[in-house]
Amino acid sequence: MSALPSTMKGVQLIGHGGLDRLEFREDLPIPTLGENDVLIRVAAAGVNNTDLNTRIGWYSKGDNDAEDASWSGDALTFPRIQGADVCGHIVAVGSAVSDSRLGERVLIEPCLTLANDNPLTTPWYFGSECDGGFAEYTRVAAQHAFKIESSLSDIQLASFPCSYSTAENMLTRANVSQSDTVLITGASGGVGSAAIQLAKARGANIIAVTSPSKAALIQDIGADKVVFRDENVIEALGKNSVDVVIDLVAGPQWPELLEVMKPKGRYAVSGAIGGPLVELDVRTLYLKDLSFFGCTVLEPQVFAQLIQRIERGDIAPLVAETFPLKDICAAQTRFAEKQHVGKIVLTVTDS
Repeated sequence: MSALPSTMKGVQLIGHGGLDRLEFREDLPIPTLGENDVLIRVAAAGVNNTDLNTRIGWYSKGDNDAEDASWSGDALTFPRIQGADVCGHIVAVGSAVSDSRLGERVLIEPCLTLANDNPLTTPWYFGSECDGGFAEYTRVAAQHAFKIESSLSDIQLASFPCSYSTAENMLTRANVSQSDTVLITGASGGVGSAAIQLAKARGANIIAVTSPSKAALIQDIGADKVVFRDENVIEALGKNSVDVVIDLVAGPQWPELLEVMKPKGRYAVSGAIGGPLVELDVRTLYLKDLSFFGCTVLEPQVFAQLIQRIERGDIAPLVAETFPLKDICAAQTRFAEKQHVGKIVLTVTDS
């Protein structure tokens, strides 16, 4: 390995707010490793809803501040390097990590249970409670850096960690199998499109909610049926017609989702891009014996399962567009327009 520089390029989030809160710098210090850490030279990093939500303080439930505006519910520490989706190569290891890991190409598991050499009672999210991958180098506990052997490019691999592990976790929690009919909302987004592929890999029948302009592509990646966003889901599908709902949207149409679920149906949620406050008739919940799963912390087996699916070719990357790291504001602007299918990825360093 060549000698490491003392500084690096990266993007710092300096506070909650607009795009002006993102600062591209060329003088950031290289991360210092703990004994259980690895240092990763970042090749590519994906853009996610959580990057924008964290920047604007969306996770805060308060009216006037953002003291709980993080995944853990604690105040965010600034400046912060965001970026949960990372593909890169290990270039240095802590004292408790084998030198054999040097040179590995890795994907970072974004849901962390070990950081700063300490087990976490409340898991952290990479790029939220600690610095992430929007920089030339990043550090993480070695147990969260998963070796990947694949012919896919670094850019393609960077499209997987956050969205696909979130989707795989939702499907795992809801115990989706080949006997299930699964309704997926927000199907054109990163998690939604991942859920389509991963549910198809499990043999499920898939109904996707999307816009007319994206319907053909959504069917190309595995949806068996498409419902348009402005349609009434009950009228389109009928009551008691689906076994599982994978929801990334919530919002005002949320009660319709419960009506189309069969008795003993399972509902898994990991997003609320349509609005976080919904109206629940509790009678629907208990009279239909429905099960609800809020999905943030990854089940222990999920990321390893995802790595295996990538290496076997069970799922394919969906990269909509790429931007250089210095153009992160343009990338987030494009992401917020929601006109893409799949992932927007930042290129950080050469392989």
